[in-house]
Amino acid sequence: MKRTIHDPRSTNHARRTLCVLTLALGLVAAPAAAQEWKPSKTVEIIVASGAGGAADREARIMQGFLRNVPGMPVVNVINRPGGGGTMAWSFVTQREGDGHTLSTLSVASITNKLLGNSQLSYRDLTPLAILLHEYIAVWTRSASSIESGKDLVERLRKDPSSVTFGLSSALGNQNHIVIGKIAQAAGVDPRSAKIVVYSSGGKGIPAALGGHVEVWAGTLGGAVGLARKGGPIRMLGVSSAQRAPGPAAGFPTFREQGIDVVHSAFRGLQGPPGLSDAQRAFWDRTFSTIVNSEEWRKTEEKYAWGSGYLDSAATKKYLDEEDRRLEKILTELGVIK
Repeated sequence: MKRTIHDPRSTNHARRTLCVLTLALGLVAAPAAAQEWKPSKTVEIIVASGAGGAADREARIMQGFLRNVPGMPVVNVINRPGGGGTMAWSFVTQREGDGHTLSTLSVASITNKLLGNSQLSYRDLTPLAILLHEYIAVWTRSASSIESGKDLVERLRKDPSSVTFGLSSALGNQNHIVIGKIAQAAGVDPRSAKIVVYSSGGKGIPAALGGHVEVWAGTLGGAVGLARKGGPIRMLGVSSAQRAPGPAAGFPTFREQGIDVVHSAFRGLQGPPGLSDAQRAFWDRTFSTIVNSEEWRKTEEKYAWGSGYLDSAATKKYLDEEDRRLEKILTELGVIK
């Protein structure tokens, strides 16, 4: 039988080879693990509507939080209204791979394409975060003869054309959906509702206060200051399942008035197409730290925002699910076939 002779020199060579390979792999892996991206120039938040609206408010509040992040460069907010968000998002797609460009993310990122208003959707950009959820407040001027949500439903039931609604910034968004649900509760075709679309809440709210439209549907956070006791507006209903905490606690929901209108809208941020894993990881860490802070919690209460942060991966999954859900809702409302 042939004996295998153990040569200690071969063992030493193997060990040396293994050490060299391990060292080489370590030298390769170490830079990869250390390749953490961070902003090195001005960060721009592109707002897909005009100044003064909910998207603008979200962007400017986030701007304030980002300015307090150690090492963060200058952060600017730029408004690019038009096309229900299309102008802004078209601009962002031209900055492929640029992690210094952020843009507001909203329901219109889905509904614009569903409605045929644009070929762009969230799939053409890089979803980065769902930051909050907003409920819709439906209100009228204090001088209006409409006293409550029930009054509004009754008016629509008698004559759908007797009420003119105002909203921003595009048909098919969360505000439109809530108006459609109110019409359905009145037993009328949602398509019969008279609606005037404004480019932002900053333009539409003054129009509603001036009586150019009788009923405004917009974010609850935007109505909190106006609906204070003795304020210029009367709250008709909020689209939350139960009353919001904080300053909005005094506002009635539609549900408590016997009207089946419950709906919320997500708001977040997205980036250009082609962002790297390292870029997404930076923004995941940054946004997670911000939304878990005590200051953010206070901001949520101040503006009656609903919690529900999602990171970039979870946001993409959520948007895919929301795309299917909104298509069903808009079809039921007769907005799309």
